[in-house]
Amino acid sequence: MKITVPATSANVGPGFDSIGLALSKYLSIQILEPTNQWEIIHDLADIPTDENNLLITTALQVQSDLQPHRIKMISDIPLARGLGSSSSVIVAGIELANQLADLKLSNEDKLIIATEIEGHPDNVAPAIFGNLVISSYVEGQVDSVVADFPECDFVTFIPNYQLKTSDSRDVLPDTLSYKEAVAASSIANVAIAALLSGDLVVAGRAIEGDKFHELYRQKLVKEVEPIKKIAKEMGAYATYLSGAGPTVMTLAPREISQAIKEEISELGLDGDTLILTLDKKGVRLD
Repeated sequence: MKITVPATSANVGPGFDSIGLALSKYLSIQILEPTNQWEIIHDLADIPTDENNLLITTALQVQSDLQPHRIKMISDIPLARGLGSSSSVIVAGIELANQLADLKLSNEDKLIIATEIEGHPDNVAPAIFGNLVISSYVEGQVDSVVADFPECDFVTFIPNYQLKTSDSRDVLPDTLSYKEAVAASSIANVAIAALLSGDLVVAGRAIEGDKFHELYRQKLVKEVEPIKKIAKEMGAYATYLSGAGPTVMTLAPREISQAIKEEISELGLDGDTLILTLDKKGVRLD
């Protein structure tokens, strides 16, 4: 049995801890034979290969008496880059428990469990459902809306350095004034409404107008400004920090995405530039 989970891009500008979408990079785990102890086979640096692996600690939170297995883990989702690497493992761990214990969890059940473990739903929700997911987690209540993201390509620059979420959160203000909060909220409302109506031009302006976190976090990722400048000049819809960063995401019409990718590559930045697409399936069995 094989479980596959997509990468995710959270926040999408003003959708702080609320908006996420699934993208075409993947974690897969293959469940092999039962064993006496958990064994995770992988080539990922500094990741445990036993029951201390996040995959297994998550699965055991869901069902504590699971039969140990040998498991092969493969992932092309880079660690600590703002593409939901830990969320993908959490979702895979929940699905592992679901399959081994035949729990028959619905996607809504999985989202509640994943949000309790992760602390917020923006990455785990699209990893479960695929597509674009707008969600909230307030006083233990999880609500979500799944929708199709407007057609575009995701020109993705992944720097060759990590940025911990904790470090990225440390630069955020403790409070916003009432006036600032109203302005930031109105921008987020327009971003969501435009995405749901398929208007990426209006959505793009709102995404780049975020006042919740990008103003502060972009100082940690020097690549944002030159990428945004080139992308805007070439006709992209928007450029934003994926999750807590440092990955820089550009929403672009399909007919110009390759040209934008090439121009970003010409900047000589230390990292990889690639074109990703929307994943519409979320977690699945292969």
